[in-house]
Amino acid sequence: MRPGEWSDPAKPVRREVLTERPDDAADGDRPPVLFVPGYGHGAWAFAQHWLEHTAQRGFPASAMSLRGHGGSGPDPDARLRDYVHDVTQVAAALPRQAVLVGHGAGALVVAMALARYPARAGVLVAPVFGGPATALGLLRRNPAGTIPGLFGGRVALRRSQLFSSTLPANAAQSYAARLQRVPAGAQRQLVRRQEPEPAVGNPLVLVAGSPDDRIVSAAALEWVARRYGGSPLLFPGMGHDMMLDARWQEPIDAILDWLEKPGS
Repeated sequence: MRPGEWSDPAKPVRREVLTERPDDAADGDRPPVLFVPGYGHGAWAFAQHWLEHTAQRGFPASAMSLRGHGGSGPDPDARLRDYVHDVTQVAAALPRQAVLVGHGAGALVVAMALARYPARAGVLVAPVFGGPATALGLLRRNPAGTIPGLFGGRVALRRSQLFSSTLPANAAQSYAARLQRVPAGAQRQLVRRQEPEPAVGNPLVLVAGSPDDRIVSAAALEWVARRYGGSPLLFPGMGHDMMLDARWQEPIDAILDWLEKPGS
């Protein structure tokens, strides 16, 4: 029971959901894949490459925008629990038990949603679970862009924190320019490391990331993977925004290969 969620429910908002289906309408028993972007990003971040590619591999694919992001309705007072509500509502509306794929802080939202929604499986990409080490790492690499966030302002991430040097500068600039401000309350929640409740139904959970990520440290990546009984799937040389980086196809193909294995 979560009495706080009953007495003070999440405010209803319009939710943006982009969908791609396989060319063959008879997609069999393959589960739908729901992509959840991290803070500042919208569904567009997956629609650029991963959404269509997932459908081409035979999986019905959807990407959503959390409230206040992309084309979803605004909510300046949003907190993590509101984002979790959005994800569980979108997932529950899909025709079959879904695979939840979260990126960055969206991976934390997915991990929390797994305690409420019986997913087919979960995938946490470059997961940001918060904590002092994350904040200190951001301060060390980008103090001018991080300090405002400690006082309710916008965290301005550098292109070099999000992408590898192999992504053309014009593409990196275009993507970075689309990042949106995150509500102060949701942002402050990441100052403390979050500990999601156990997932219902004991689904398999894959953790993927890059040892060269300038937002998520290798130690943080290992910590999240250990929570789910495994080791992270690593893609050296990639930036934090793996779904937009130059080698975007490698991680999504590895994720879909994992989903195609028996038992996933």
